[in-house]
Amino acid sequence: MPNEKKITSALISVYHKDGLTPIVRLLERLKVRIYSTGGTAQFIESLGVAVQTVESVTDYPSILDGRVKTLHPKVFGGILARRENRAHQSEMSEYNIPPIDMVVVDLYPFENTLASGASDEEIIEKIDIGGISLIRSAAKNYEDVLIVPAASHYTEVMEMLERGQGITLMSDRQRFAAYAFAESSRYDVAIFNWFSGNTGYAGFRYAQSDANALRYGENPHQRGTFYGNMHEMFTRLHGKELSYNNLLDIEAALALMAEFEETTCAIIKHNNACGVASRPSLTEAWKDALAGDPLSAFGGVIVTNTTVDESTALEMNKLFFEIVMGPGFEKNALEVLGTKKNRIILQVNSFDSGGKQFRSLLNGVLEQDKDTVSHTPEQLKVVTDVAPSRERIEDLLFANKIVKHSKSNAIVLARGKQMLGSGMGQTSRVDALKQAITKAAQFGLNLKDGVMASDAFFPFADSVETAHEAGIQTVIQPGGSLRDAESIDYCNKNGMSMVFTGIRHFKH
Repeated sequence: MPNEKKITSALISVYHKDGLTPIVRLLERLKVRIYSTGGTAQFIESLGVAVQTVESVTDYPSILDGRVKTLHPKVFGGILARRENRAHQSEMSEYNIPPIDMVVVDLYPFENTLASGASDEEIIEKIDIGGISLIRSAAKNYEDVLIVPAASHYTEVMEMLERGQGITLMSDRQRFAAYAFAESSRYDVAIFNWFSGNTGYAGFRYAQSDANALRYGENPHQRGTFYGNMHEMFTRLHGKELSYNNLLDIEAALALMAEFEETTCAIIKHNNACGVASRPSLTEAWKDALAGDPLSAFGGVIVTNTTVDESTALEMNKLFFEIVMGPGFEKNALEVLGTKKNRIILQVNSFDSGGKQFRSLLNGVLEQDKDTVSHTPEQLKVVTDVAPSRERIEDLLFANKIVKHSKSNAIVLARGKQMLGSGMGQTSRVDALKQAITKAAQFGLNLKDGVMASDAFFPFADSVETAHEAGIQTVIQPGGSLRDAESIDYCNKNGMSMVFTGIRHFKH
């Protein structure tokens, strides 16, 4: 058939030799002529397999410390020549260019070198030139040439060649060409992002070939896929596969917990915290976090910044929840939490998910820096006659960390490093405050001498007045309203204290 192509020759040029032996043995068995370069040729020779060096084809040595090996017309002519084009075939004959039917490449490890903390000079030398050119050339001529662009495709290509005894179909070659450009674009994006980060060039590119099919999207009738390496952030120790909504809650949990250094536990529901507490022990932190809203905690996500011990696990196990996350789990704790077959247990490897955020909308993508601003006591501006006590300042900063990670409009009420109530995602700040007060009352939490945090300024004094009537004595907010004086005056008349941060924390 016209779309069938028999592989008679192959060029192999790889950085890592892992997994290469079986494919070389298969090509030998299929009587395929093998061309290769430098260390790869030496590796193939060590297997006792016949190989012809690229230098013997080009009559030119590897030069410039190996920077130039395959970049030669006899190599790229053999790849790019169209087999059905008589003029191409005539030129190949005239210049003694051997046809190359298959190209196997494994690029220099640019990303691994970058992640290792190597010097700029070392990183630059891991920018592959010849390999990326071979990939693109072979993929362009997929009608005649099969490209294997990375070691991750070895198993698939071997199964295909075994099945066809060296014969490939057009659909096969086209599929591998798609793999090739996926690899090429991912590689180029990594290099671009490194250069743009070093030079301050305002641009960002994203390419990711690791696609993880999810159980479904936001709802069962929607398909969902995650692109990226989630295992850099955490390791799944137990439970079912993660869903689209699980990942959204996990992201929210990691971002919130990154704010805290002392032992803290939080419960996340629909990307918002419904309970948070910082305490000397994890068991105490868990109990007080749960007390903030035990109703919403049902079916939620638990996150902590401390190794989960057996006593805490026994307390947690009394509640139905989907996910528990922490930097570690004692053996007995893991056994307790693992009694529920589907419960997901994640060991957190890092609470830092990078400095950028992206959101798709309007057939495009929004990009912004993550809100990484953390406030210190010294940065707070006291704007009332009464200054908050040291203890109240600690509560203000605690509440402000939570409100920063709550959907706008957002209010958080707290005392003693325990969240007492929150209101989020409301169309008015007054409604958010009323929701927070109602939540606290619902679970018997007294707001007397508590603090209030707001993600944005108060346009009127009504929120401060409502909070005071509920027992709140101290307020933290960005400030910046034209009518800030009204809120400040109300606080002064009623012995309240208020601080400004100067920074808004909208989260839409």
